[in-house]
Amino acid sequence: MQYLHTMIRVGNLDRSIQFYTEVLGLKLQRQKDFPGGKFTLAFLGVDADSEPFLELTHNWDTQSYNLGNGYGHMAFAVKDIYKTCEAMETRGGKVTRPPGAMKHGTTVIAFVEDPDGYKIELIQR
Repeated sequence: MQYLHTMIRVGNLDRSIQFYTEVLGLKLQRQKDFPGGKFTLAFLGVDADSEPFLELTHNWDTQSYNLGNGYGHMAFAVKDIYKTCEAMETRGGKVTRPPGAMKHGTTVIAFVEDPDGYKIELIQR
């Protein structure tokens, strides 16, 4: 078994691709429209050979989603969390929890939020 991707639904595909590429630093690997189903899929990742990917699904007739209470967050490892958060804010990212030790431990974490409200955890490694 191989873990391939995680899918999230987004209300504005261009805005989300801009966030994940320009703020988070992922690369758009592929994108395909499905006119019969009125949706577009976009896959983002570090590089074309490095799974898992993040799949953004844009249903053309839906502008926003209720995230519900089942979703937690995505997590990405970074080398320097302080510089990463500063750079993300400079590029328009919204840091919702500044870098610092987690509440019941010593791991240094931060949280950013994408344009649809999905939480993304950054973990210093």
